[in-house]
Amino acid sequence: MVIVNSFAEYQAFEGKEIGVSQWHTIDQAQINKFADATLDHQWIHCDEEKAKNEGPFKSTIAHGYLTLSLIPYLWKQIADIRNVKMEINYGIEQFKFGQAVLVNDEVQLSAKLKSIVDLRGVTKVVIAATLNIKGKTKPAYTGDVVFLYHF
Repeated sequence: MVIVNSFAEYQAFEGKEIGVSQWHTIDQAQINKFADATLDHQWIHCDEEKAKNEGPFKSTIAHGYLTLSLIPYLWKQIADIRNVKMEINYGIEQFKFGQAVLVNDEVQLSAKLKSIVDLRGVTKVVIAATLNIKGKTKPAYTGDVVFLYHF
């Protein structure tokens, strides 16, 4: 876990790997709860029997947006940004899904500080994010996450 207390400390990581999260297992219960929350009950996510017998992955898979929604949770395991009045999830850019996350796969977020800018008191940070899948060489996704911090 990296601890950042100021803009200057954050800036020292520019262009560098910040760290990786712990492994997180995406189970069927989490997939089903996400389906309920988003009203996306497509069989490839929720119908275990049909996915096993008819699906291309022979298993249910996590929603792509479920894996994206894990970014704040996994990011908090990588970095503790202190002395901020407010943190805003500002955007995601250039995300590409590399492969499906199967039920019970373990995923881990890897984060690199791509850029950091002081916008007249608001710090804009772009994090290059990669979601790795345990035992697989190709990531679930890659892309940039943008945060705004008010130190």
